[in-house]
Amino acid sequence: MVVDDEHDITQTFQMALEDTGFTVTAFNNPLLALSYFTANVYDLLLLDIRMPEMGGFEFYRKIRKIDKNIMVYFMTAFEEYYEEFKKASPTVVSAYFIRKPIDIAHLVKELRPKLSKSSSSVSSSSHDRHT
Repeated sequence: MVVDDEHDITQTFQMALEDTGFTVTAFNNPLLALSYFTANVYDLLLLDIRMPEMGGFEFYRKIRKIDKNIMVYFMTAFEEYYEEFKKASPTVVSAYFIRKPIDIAHLVKELRPKLSKSSSSVSSSSHDRHT
């Protein structure tokens, strides 16, 4: 699942990740994304931190109550958010931070082995679960 308030970002991620074999559900509104979210459906959440309706950290906390196993990547142009997150959630180790602009080819290369470990249904050509 990709959640970012900027349509061009979600569209770019969706097209690029689908081209590499992922199934992607994208939302520009975090409240709508939250209403559609179901536990154990998604392997990965790519989440913008700064969104008007609900910030990424608040969205993350709500998602964790629904699914404790989903892998989360926060997308941000600002490095100080990492420190803010660590202070607010010091015990969380299952979240990653990636800086914008994002090289999608590099991201896919990083994600494949992690997703393969987290779900035996993930392969390079098809996915039963979703991003």
